[in-house]
Amino acid sequence: MLTDALGESLKRAQAQVNSLVLGKAQEVRLAFVALLSDGHLLIEDLPGLGKTTLAHALAATLGLGFQRVQFTSDLLPADIVGVSVYDAQARRFEFHPGPIFANIVLADEINRAPPRTQSALLEAMAEHQVTVDGSTHHLPQPFFVIATQNPVDLAGTYPLPDSQLDRFLLRLTLGYPSADAERALLTGVDRRDLIAQSLPVLSSDDVLQLRGAVEDVHASDALIAYVQALLTRSRQHPGVRVGLSPRAGLALLRAARAYALLLGRGHVLPEDVQALFGAIAAHRLVAEAEAGTGVSLAKSILLAVPVD
Repeated sequence: MLTDALGESLKRAQAQVNSLVLGKAQEVRLAFVALLSDGHLLIEDLPGLGKTTLAHALAATLGLGFQRVQFTSDLLPADIVGVSVYDAQARRFEFHPGPIFANIVLADEINRAPPRTQSALLEAMAEHQVTVDGSTHHLPQPFFVIATQNPVDLAGTYPLPDSQLDRFLLRLTLGYPSADAERALLTGVDRRDLIAQSLPVLSSDDVLQLRGAVEDVHASDALIAYVQALLTRSRQHPGVRVGLSPRAGLALLRAARAYALLLGRGHVLPEDVQALFGAIAAHRLVAEAEAGTGVSLAKSILLAVPVD
């Protein structure tokens, strides 16, 4: 149940992140959707457009433990999950946790690391735990991965496989700021200084409570039928080689509940699903050759399915 006090705190948290990441209200809302849906976020855009700033602003506003991992071609799985080191005095191996043991983990330029290192994130993102030398270690809760990648400079990179892309609830782009937002950035205080001065608005307990409140948001039978119609259409749509899976449908429904909660509603509308469909479906759709991008296919699927 979402209390009035927690609802107000959620509004203030969004307002604070919007004051740090200027002119990107919808993208900030989608980041909160991923967080409250217990999912993970992939931000794909050019350098210098605020991907890292958004991650830092979220961590500062939520008061959660934050770690940044710069993915490079020589990064090893142990550099992420941690390693067991032999303690001569105790005569046993002792586990030293890696940066994955944080509430918010920024995987910067994830496509620059080889597949073996990328896969080290897979168990952590899916199961919220890691296994090292046969021992399972649970990650702190809440746990939220924000990964970034540059879609243009692809020399020496390793594209994420479909199984890894599917672990990201949402993929979004930030784009260039508007003229007013860019003017404010150029004439205002450095974003890093503002983030350093920001005080937490929510806590880890608040985030877990908000995730529980998302589950209480009502989705009618008609709304669920609309989501199912979108899934079915994606598997039959011209130009689509691999459509959306049932897991993608569950992700869409869960994200729509979070989106409705962020807008102050206790029920999901078709407009919530439509606002999220591109960010959830585009990176999961596999297109036929010369059939366009996942983004264009997601748009055409959305237009092809009427709302009853």
